[in-house]
Amino acid sequence: MPGNTFGSAFRITTYGESHGTAVGVVVDGCPAGLELGEEDIQRELDRRRPAQSVVTTQRAEKDEVKILSGVFEGRTTGMPIAMLVYNKDFDSSPYLELKNKPRPNHADFTYAVKYGHWDWRGGGRASGRETVGRVTAGAIAKKLLAKLGIEILGHAKEIHGIGVGEIAIEDIRKNAEKNIVRCADLKIAKKMEEEILKAKKEGDSVGGVVELIALNVPVGLGEPVFDKLDADISKALMSIGAVKGVEIGAGFEAAKKKGSENNDAFYVEKGRVKTLTNNSGGVLGGISNGMPIVVRAAVKPTSSIAKEQKTVDLEKIQNATISIKGLHDPCIVPRVLPVCEAMLALVLADHAIRAGFINPAKL
Repeated sequence: MPGNTFGSAFRITTYGESHGTAVGVVVDGCPAGLELGEEDIQRELDRRRPAQSVVTTQRAEKDEVKILSGVFEGRTTGMPIAMLVYNKDFDSSPYLELKNKPRPNHADFTYAVKYGHWDWRGGGRASGRETVGRVTAGAIAKKLLAKLGIEILGHAKEIHGIGVGEIAIEDIRKNAEKNIVRCADLKIAKKMEEEILKAKKEGDSVGGVVELIALNVPVGLGEPVFDKLDADISKALMSIGAVKGVEIGAGFEAAKKKGSENNDAFYVEKGRVKTLTNNSGGVLGGISNGMPIVVRAAVKPTSSIAKEQKTVDLEKIQNATISIKGLHDPCIVPRVLPVCEAMLALVLADHAIRAGFINPAKL
């Protein structure tokens, strides 16, 4: 199965299934000399880890990362960095009765038809557990970007229609990690939490919108035509199973504007060219323009729900119903946010190396 590798100059290959022995990633293209330890990776993994709160799955995985190669005496060597996280808390028995009954909005049906033989336990390779490798790789990318002063912030902008408007950067820094839904508005965060718990009580789930902001990105990241920065960002986020839509800057709101309203006028401040507005989301012609990169991703409701749903029995070729048991998130937004941040970091690190802002051989 191709398609397990992402990136060009900074490449990652994720591996592992939800109920397999382990999940992880191999990172290739990281320059030598970057200070790196398991604690750097663990900080990001802990943000994605299950059983964080009442609004996440209670699967008790500690997600302790092990660096197997590519790091010596606390620094990267420039060689492939292999990282591994063992799966420890899983029960495959609830999936036995679902083996031939594809779960609505999961990859079960398409995997079964395309591959015939695949690991159906917990969704296998299509499980959200695959994102462990993305977050571990993203932690390295974030450390590389910090060398350029680039900072990536994320917050839950909306959950099931309950959302925040314009929010100050400082509020995101200060508040997003202080509540279980990762909302930068603490009052709205409480309402979001209540909405998730209501759906959970009903045996249902809800989705939402995450917003990412990359600060201090220099002018010049991105390649013309097919490797545009915004195109690669969109692909990166859309490759996350729960994400069903991506917009950059004004996004779909731009379709409602006139050119005079949507165009970002230029001005000079302290010798730097800036724009009065940022409807372009920090990207012009597929190349970063020095303004904050602003991205939003629409996250679908978790597909595994306890409510009875219609499906089919692929073995008997007849209609059927299912009610999904097991440990699942009533809302994936709080845990997918670090995954989205990781994917944005991977794209920016890749393009920073390609554009010459980071020495591809060593730091």
